[in-house]
Amino acid sequence: MEHVIVTVLLAFLAATSVAVIRLRSLYTIVMLFAVYSLLSASVFLIMDAGDVAFTEAAVGAGITTVLMLSTVYLTGSAMKPNKRKPWAPLLVVVLTGGALVWGTLDLPAYSDPDAPIHHHVAPRYINDSPEETGIPNTVASVLASYRGFDTFGEVTVVFTAGLGVLLLLGRKKAKDKSRS
Repeated sequence: MEHVIVTVLLAFLAATSVAVIRLRSLYTIVMLFAVYSLLSASVFLIMDAGDVAFTEAAVGAGITTVLMLSTVYLTGSAMKPNKRKPWAPLLVVVLTGGALVWGTLDLPAYSDPDAPIHHHVAPRYINDSPEETGIPNTVASVLASYRGFDTFGEVTVVFTAGLGVLLLLGRKKAKDKSRS
């Protein structure tokens, strides 16, 4: 049943991608990007990656949508017509996508119990993390203790990006005040 749900969600993701490419209204495109992020978060949730799903929903559907809507408000919602058909970018995307798919062919199947990660790392985290870290939740212990510096780095990047956006938005207002 899980495979059917994931397949349907991936079909919705593909349909949303095609709609984004075909539409001309920037407001509608931004809204479809938010839908795409929520669909991606749903796929992550079904695959038992709750932390990734939460991040995708918050950043992809939340913050990114607000920033893109603000940009559309400031720049206008009409796209300029494109007279030429650029085939080179499409070729690069198709080749890159093909290389990425080809690169995943050697990976073990999703949730394969014989995958190498299930024989060394996962059992150690599941069995030893409550005693080693004192955190009863395995996911929280991995993120907060074993990968603490990595998580701190990710938080720092998100904080810096948010601070940069706020500084850019505040800079425009300061210029406007100096002109009057």
